Amino acid sequence: MNYIELDVWKSSRELVKKVYLLSDLFPKEELYALTNQVRRCSISIPSNIAEGLGRQSNKETIHFLYISKGSLYELETQLYLAFDLQYISEEQLENILTKITTCKKLLNGFINYFKSKK
Repeated sequence: MNYIELDVWKSSRELVKKVYLLSDLFPKEELYALTNQVRRCSISIPSNIAEGLGRQSNKETIHFLYISKGSLYELETQLYLAFDLQYISEEQLENILTKITTCKKLLNGFINYFKSKK
């Protein structure tokens, strides 16, 4: 299975781009704090999908897919914090949360697919 052809991986890459563009709006003093954190955890999502698919067993693949899922939830929380700190607007938050929800659904479906192959 070639991960670069998967909708779940493509969608998570799009999310990374959106996060980078959005986090550019954060105050400069957040560069090494929240900005860095949201970017790192967004990168973790497609990276762990790719790493999981590079593994030799379904069990390992599922493990990395769950790490990716955890990063999605972490990112979601951090973006709520950015909103709470008034770094982003409610509209910006809702826009990115829509993309996160799409990624969650695709990732859950992908996890279920691998679970059914056990």
